[in-house]
Amino acid sequence: MALATRTDRKPSTSRTLWDSTVGKKAVMAVSGLVMLGYLVVHMLGNLKIFFGAEEFNGYAHWLRTLGSPFLHYEWALWIVRVVLVAAVVAHAVSAYQLSRRDIKARPVKYAHKRRRAGYATRTMRWGGVILGLFIVWHLLDLTTLTVNERAWAGHPYENVLSTFSTWYGNTVYLVAMTALALHVRHGFWAAAQTLGAGRARRDKALKAMANGLALLLFAGFVSVPVAVMTGVVN
Repeated sequence: MALATRTDRKPSTSRTLWDSTVGKKAVMAVSGLVMLGYLVVHMLGNLKIFFGAEEFNGYAHWLRTLGSPFLHYEWALWIVRVVLVAAVVAHAVSAYQLSRRDIKARPVKYAHKRRRAGYATRTMRWGGVILGLFIVWHLLDLTTLTVNERAWAGHPYENVLSTFSTWYGNTVYLVAMTALALHVRHGFWAAAQTLGAGRARRDKALKAMANGLALLLFAGFVSVPVAVMTGVVN
Protein backbone atom coordinates (compact mmCIF):
# COMPACT_ATOMS: atom_id res chain seq x y z
CA MET A 1 0.00 0.00 0.00
CA ALA A 2 1.52 3.31 -1.06
CA LEU A 3 2.13 5.93 1.58
CA ALA A 4 -0.13 8.98 1.32
CA THR A 5 1.64 12.19 0.44
CA ARG A 6 1.50 14.91 3.05
CA THR A 7 -0.28 18.05 1.87
CA ASP A 8 -0.71 19.66 5.27
CA ARG A 9 2.90 20.71 5.70
CA LYS A 10 3.15 23.88 7.78
CA PRO A 11 4.74 26.93 6.13
CA SER A 12 8.00 28.18 7.60
CA THR A 13 8.04 31.00 10.14
CA SER A 14 9.70 33.36 7.65
CA ARG A 15 7.06 32.54 5.04
CA THR A 16 4.24 33.11 7.53
CA LEU A 17 5.79 36.43 8.55
CA TRP A 18 6.22 37.55 4.94
CA ASP A 19 2.64 36.64 4.07
CA SER A 20 1.28 38.76 6.90
CA THR A 21 0.61 42.50 6.63
CA VAL A 22 2.69 43.13 9.73
CA GLY A 23 5.60 41.20 8.23
CA LYS A 24 5.52 43.16 4.98
CA LYS A 25 5.41 46.44 6.89
CA ALA A 26 8.38 45.32 8.97
CA VAL A 27 10.33 44.47 5.79
CA MET A 28 9.46 47.90 4.41
CA ALA A 29 10.59 49.61 7.60
CA VAL A 30 13.90 47.76 7.97
CA SER A 31 14.84 48.02 4.28
CA GLY A 32 13.91 51.71 4.35
CA LEU A 33 16.19 52.34 7.34
CA VAL A 34 19.05 50.51 5.58
CA MET A 35 18.64 52.80 2.57
CA LEU A 36 18.34 55.85 4.83
CA GLY A 37 21.64 55.01 6.51
CA TYR A 38 23.29 54.71 3.11
CA LEU A 39 21.83 58.03 1.97
CA VAL A 40 23.27 59.89 4.97
CA VAL A 41 26.73 58.43 4.35
CA HIS A 42 26.45 59.06 0.60
CA MET A 43 25.45 62.68 1.17
CA LEU A 44 28.40 63.28 3.49
CA GLY A 45 30.74 61.80 0.88
CA ASN A 46 29.25 64.03 -1.82
CA LEU A 47 30.08 67.12 0.25
CA LYS A 48 33.78 66.39 -0.24
CA ILE A 49 33.38 67.98 -3.65
CA PHE A 50 33.63 71.37 -1.90
CA PHE A 51 37.25 70.57 -1.00
CA GLY A 52 38.39 70.28 -4.59
CA ALA A 53 39.07 67.69 -7.27
CA GLU A 54 41.98 65.99 -5.51
CA GLU A 55 39.98 65.45 -2.31
CA PHE A 56 36.87 64.21 -4.10
CA ASN A 57 38.70 61.92 -6.52
CA GLY A 58 40.77 60.58 -3.62
CA TYR A 59 37.58 59.75 -1.74
CA ALA A 60 36.16 57.96 -4.79
CA HIS A 61 39.38 55.91 -5.06
CA TRP A 62 39.25 55.10 -1.33
CA LEU A 63 35.76 53.66 -1.76
CA ARG A 64 37.13 51.19 -4.30
CA THR A 65 40.03 50.12 -2.09
CA LEU A 66 37.99 49.92 1.13
CA GLY A 67 38.93 46.85 3.15
CA SER A 68 42.25 46.38 1.35
CA PRO A 69 44.32 44.23 1.50
CA PHE A 70 41.80 41.83 3.04
CA LEU A 71 39.29 42.62 0.30
CA HIS A 72 40.18 42.92 -3.37
CA TYR A 73 39.64 46.07 -5.42
CA GLU A 74 35.97 47.17 -5.37
CA TRP A 75 34.83 44.13 -3.35
CA ALA A 76 33.55 46.27 -0.46
CA LEU A 77 31.79 48.56 -2.94
CA TRP A 78 30.07 45.59 -4.56
CA ILE A 79 29.00 44.23 -1.18
CA VAL A 80 27.35 47.59 -0.44
CA ARG A 81 25.70 47.56 -3.88
CA VAL A 82 24.30 44.05 -3.38
CA VAL A 83 22.89 44.97 0.04
CA LEU A 84 21.33 48.12 -1.40
CA VAL A 85 19.78 46.27 -4.35
CA ALA A 86 18.31 43.71 -1.93
CA ALA A 87 16.93 46.54 0.23
CA VAL A 88 15.43 48.36 -2.76
CA VAL A 89 13.80 45.19 -4.12
CA ALA A 90 12.44 44.17 -0.71
CA HIS A 91 11.12 47.70 -0.13
CA ALA A 92 9.48 47.96 -3.55
CA VAL A 93 7.93 44.47 -3.52
CA SER A 94 6.51 44.81 -0.02
CA ALA A 95 5.16 48.30 -0.84
CA TYR A 96 3.48 47.02 -4.01
CA GLN A 97 1.95 43.99 -2.31
CA LEU A 98 0.69 46.07 0.61
CA SER A 99 -0.86 48.53 -1.82
CA ARG A 100 -2.63 45.73 -3.70
CA ARG A 101 -3.80 44.20 -0.46
CA ASP A 102 -5.17 47.54 0.71
CA ILE A 103 -7.08 48.02 -2.57
CA LYS A 104 -8.62 44.54 -2.32
CA ALA A 105 -9.66 45.18 1.26
CA ARG A 106 -11.44 48.39 0.22
CA PRO A 107 -13.02 47.73 -3.20
CA VAL A 108 -15.52 50.55 -2.63
CA LYS A 109 -14.09 54.05 -2.33
CA TYR A 110 -14.83 56.14 0.72
CA ALA A 111 -17.64 58.66 0.29
CA HIS A 112 -15.39 61.28 1.90
CA LYS A 113 -11.71 60.83 1.21
CA ARG A 114 -9.29 61.19 4.09
CA ARG A 115 -7.15 64.01 2.77
CA ARG A 116 -4.10 63.54 4.97
CA ALA A 117 -3.93 59.77 4.49
CA GLY A 118 -4.57 60.12 0.76
CA TYR A 119 -1.84 62.76 0.39
CA ALA A 120 0.70 60.66 2.28
CA THR A 121 -0.16 57.55 0.26
CA ARG A 122 0.13 59.36 -3.08
CA THR A 123 3.38 61.02 -2.00
CA MET A 124 4.94 57.71 -1.02
CA ARG A 125 3.67 55.86 -4.08
CA TRP A 126 4.68 58.37 -6.74
CA GLY A 127 7.78 59.37 -4.83
CA GLY A 128 8.86 55.74 -4.89
CA VAL A 129 8.31 55.53 -8.65
CA ILE A 130 10.28 58.74 -9.24
CA LEU A 131 13.14 57.53 -7.05
CA GLY A 132 13.20 54.14 -8.77
CA LEU A 133 13.54 55.82 -12.17
CA PHE A 134 16.16 58.19 -10.76
CA ILE A 135 18.30 55.32 -9.49
CA VAL A 136 18.44 53.93 -13.04
CA TRP A 137 19.33 57.38 -14.43
CA HIS A 138 21.93 58.01 -11.71
CA LEU A 139 23.69 54.72 -12.43
CA LEU A 140 23.72 55.39 -16.18
CA ASP A 141 24.95 58.91 -15.53
CA LEU A 142 27.73 58.60 -12.94
CA THR A 143 28.49 54.87 -12.67
CA THR A 144 28.42 53.46 -16.20
CA LEU A 145 28.75 56.98 -17.74
CA THR A 146 26.33 55.93 -20.49
CA VAL A 147 24.28 59.13 -20.62
CA ASN A 148 27.02 61.50 -19.46
CA GLU A 149 28.16 63.03 -22.75
CA ARG A 150 31.39 64.54 -21.42
CA ALA A 151 32.24 61.75 -18.99
CA TRP A 152 35.86 61.00 -18.25
CA ALA A 153 36.44 57.53 -16.80
CA GLY A 154 38.37 57.62 -13.55
CA HIS A 155 37.63 61.32 -12.89
CA PRO A 156 34.46 61.49 -10.74
CA TYR A 157 34.90 65.19 -9.87
CA GLU A 158 34.93 66.21 -13.52
CA ASN A 159 31.99 63.89 -14.26
CA VAL A 160 29.86 65.49 -11.53
CA LEU A 161 30.61 68.92 -12.98
CA SER A 162 29.70 67.64 -16.42
CA THR A 163 26.34 66.34 -15.19
CA PHE A 164 25.36 69.51 -13.37
CA SER A 165 26.45 71.73 -16.23
CA THR A 166 23.37 70.63 -18.19
CA TRP A 167 19.80 71.79 -17.61
CA TYR A 168 18.39 68.27 -17.81
CA GLY A 169 20.94 66.86 -15.37
CA ASN A 170 19.99 69.50 -12.81
CA THR A 171 16.26 69.12 -13.44
CA VAL A 172 16.28 65.34 -12.99
CA TYR A 173 18.37 65.63 -9.82
CA LEU A 174 16.33 68.40 -8.19
CA VAL A 175 13.00 66.65 -8.87
CA ALA A 176 14.39 63.39 -7.48
CA MET A 177 15.76 65.06 -4.33
CA THR A 178 12.40 66.72 -3.70
CA ALA A 179 10.72 63.32 -3.99
CA LEU A 180 13.39 61.85 -1.70
CA ALA A 181 12.81 64.46 1.01
CA LEU A 182 9.05 63.88 0.99
CA HIS A 183 9.56 60.11 0.97
CA VAL A 184 11.96 60.22 3.93
CA ARG A 185 9.73 62.62 5.86
CA HIS A 186 6.77 60.26 5.80
CA GLY A 187 8.73 57.00 5.57
CA PHE A 188 10.83 57.56 8.70
CA TRP A 189 7.69 58.27 10.71
CA ALA A 190 5.92 55.20 9.32
CA ALA A 191 8.95 52.99 10.01
CA ALA A 192 9.11 54.17 13.62
CA GLN A 193 5.44 53.30 14.11
CA THR A 194 5.86 49.87 12.48
CA LEU A 195 8.89 48.97 14.61
CA GLY A 196 7.15 50.03 17.81
CA ALA A 197 9.14 53.19 18.48
CA GLY A 198 6.07 55.39 18.29
CA ARG A 199 4.66 56.45 21.63
CA ALA A 200 2.49 59.41 22.57
CA ARG A 201 5.37 61.05 24.44
CA ARG A 202 7.78 60.46 21.56
CA ASP A 203 5.55 61.65 18.72
CA LYS A 204 6.85 65.21 18.66
CA ALA A 205 10.47 64.07 18.79
CA LEU A 206 9.95 61.50 16.01
CA LYS A 207 8.18 64.03 13.81
CA ALA A 208 11.01 66.51 14.41
CA MET A 209 13.57 63.83 13.50
CA ALA A 210 11.66 62.93 10.33
CA ASN A 211 11.48 66.58 9.27
CA GLY A 212 15.11 67.17 10.21
CA LEU A 213 16.39 64.16 8.27
CA ALA A 214 14.36 65.10 5.20
CA LEU A 215 15.65 68.69 5.31
CA LEU A 216 19.24 67.59 5.95
CA LEU A 217 19.28 65.16 3.02
CA PHE A 218 17.59 67.62 0.68
CA ALA A 219 19.97 70.46 1.57
CA GLY A 220 23.05 68.24 1.46
CA PHE A 221 22.33 66.63 -1.88
CA VAL A 222 20.99 69.76 -3.57
CA SER A 223 23.96 71.86 -2.43
CA VAL A 224 26.17 70.10 -4.99
CA PRO A 225 24.27 70.98 -8.21
CA VAL A 226 23.55 74.48 -6.84
CA ALA A 227 27.28 74.98 -6.18
CA VAL A 228 28.12 73.88 -9.73
CA MET A 229 25.41 76.08 -11.25
CA THR A 230 26.58 79.14 -9.32
CA GLY A 231 30.27 78.53 -9.96
CA VAL A 232 31.18 77.85 -6.32
CA VAL A 233 32.45 74.46 -7.51
CA ASN A 234 34.15 74.52 -10.91
